[in-house]
Amino acid sequence: MDFQGFVRTDGLVGVRNKVLVMATSDCAEPTARMIVQGFKDAVSITQHLGCIAIETAPTLTGVAKNSNIAAVLVVSMGCEGIEPEPIMSEVSKAGKDVELVKIQEIGTTRQTIARGREILQRMLEKACKQKREPFNLGRLAIGLKCGGSDTTSGIAANPAIGVMADMMVDAGASVVMIEPIEAIGAEEYLSHRAVNEEVRRAILKWISDEEKRWTIPGASVDFMCRGNIDGGLTTLEEKALGAVHKGGHRPIQGVLKNRRDYLETVPRQGGFYLQEGTHEEIPAITYMAAAGVNIIVFATGRGGVFGHAICPVIRVTGNPETWAKMNEDMDVNASTAMEGNESIESVGKRIFDEVVAVASGKLTKSEQMGFDNFALWRYDSRLEALLGLL
Repeated sequence: MDFQGFVRTDGLVGVRNKVLVMATSDCAEPTARMIVQGFKDAVSITQHLGCIAIETAPTLTGVAKNSNIAAVLVVSMGCEGIEPEPIMSEVSKAGKDVELVKIQEIGTTRQTIARGREILQRMLEKACKQKREPFNLGRLAIGLKCGGSDTTSGIAANPAIGVMADMMVDAGASVVMIEPIEAIGAEEYLSHRAVNEEVRRAILKWISDEEKRWTIPGASVDFMCRGNIDGGLTTLEEKALGAVHKGGHRPIQGVLKNRRDYLETVPRQGGFYLQEGTHEEIPAITYMAAAGVNIIVFATGRGGVFGHAICPVIRVTGNPETWAKMNEDMDVNASTAMEGNESIESVGKRIFDEVVAVASGKLTKSEQMGFDNFALWRYDSRLEALLGLL
């Protein structure tokens, strides 16, 4: 089976053809937002962790290199600790057009916006000339995440997503699952799926390192949000064993590194991977996008309603009440399995078909709404050093 995508100079294939306007710090974010205003297929992002948060540079670089992005305009105040030129150099190596506007050099915000819009117009005109072409599913990278979980997530939505994940891996695609905190309690199951002993040790470290971060005074690993509790979940282990179902059953090929100075990208040979990172929804999706993921499949029992600036988000619910109330926000109804009207395998096949359709240009519900969320997570380097995790 093929999908219709956009080939990039570096050989990767995107499922969207956006021009990214990226402010290197929140100081320049209003300017970046004004530059994209009124332009279709242009999106602006920034990070809100301060202008000297240089450890965010690998993530910003990764999202700019994502194959869903056709070209990049970087917006800088001009005095940030995060220097735009190294980011631009890496983006350029991926074969993308990349340009820079510095507010302090140009002189005024209005002049910068005008100059930026000129550049953006030119980039969009060039991007519009590129047409979709057929590609094997092996060129796709799919990210998995869940949030607003309830009892139906582990019974219906996540297992059905797991069926889709296995189908994608079998078709040669890459599938990535993040959120190590939600694997605590599922160590044995995941480690037994490791392709070799080295990967098995990496999986156990992936989980134990996150557990260390949440067992210091003032932070408790045994937590669940209000929606989880209201949705009937009782323990972190119960939540974890339901969450990992979305990863299917294929061998785990490795754990993608995500460090303050390095972010590992998804290998091109396909297979199932874990990724270091957070369980927070939007930053987790950002990390997967930075690693090269094209599409996110998101399970939600309570009803998470957001999108992402870089990747389309396909929302799946296994809760019949959520589907009845929020079906205009959900992309796939997995509650049919919960009600006994459809098998998990059949729902998984429907999710698979939806992923292929979205990869070929079908807009997700969040895209139809114009949702383009973006956020970054930053580990505290001092805490990481104290815990011996650097």
